[in-house]
Amino acid sequence: MLTRLTVVLVLTALAAGCGIRTTSVPVDAGPAPSRKPCEISGKDVITQARPGVPVRIYLACSSGLASVERAARIQQGKSPDDRVRIAQGLLDELQAQPSADEREAGFSTAVRGPLVISASRDGDPAGALRLSRRPEDLPATALAQIVCTFAESEATDGQVVLGGPGDYPPRVYGCTRATKAQPDAPVPTLGPVSTASPTASATASASPSGP
Repeated sequence: MLTRLTVVLVLTALAAGCGIRTTSVPVDAGPAPSRKPCEISGKDVITQARPGVPVRIYLACSSGLASVERAARIQQGKSPDDRVRIAQGLLDELQAQPSADEREAGFSTAVRGPLVISASRDGDPAGALRLSRRPEDLPATALAQIVCTFAESEATDGQVVLGGPGDYPPRVYGCTRATKAQPDAPVPTLGPVSTASPTASATASASPSGP
């Protein structure tokens, strides 16, 4: 017992000599680093406080894409002109700066304007949309945001057919899980679309060719 007490006293003296003092008072190291969850607090939150119809767009967040709900002034319908207006309205939302709540949650956008949508030309497949810039010239993340937003909207039938201002044929772009997880990678395409049928052309482009 005496030997153990002696060892404790010696260690205490050494600690005091090194400038180390024991304390029972909790040390406040400051708040833990805040995490950005890529989601707006609350359910079905419209992040733009203005009148309009609810729409879903994809923004960049935490190295991936995540959807947010917006209120956009879009006239909905099924005609080709209506689809162009819907696509332009969604594109305008993508070009707008994120709201304060969106920024707080970690959202940003890589889509930079001015970008304008025009209808398909003579010889384009049905449902094709023409951008004022070539899709291939856009940053990969920006194109991924556009494709995934259009794919889940009434602007398309789930198949996003995009072209640019040039004369080359539009291409079918796909929004996959990999696209949402790694938007900085090239957006997958199924090749150019024939004027006969976008679906048939996409199937033919995706199928392996024979020897």
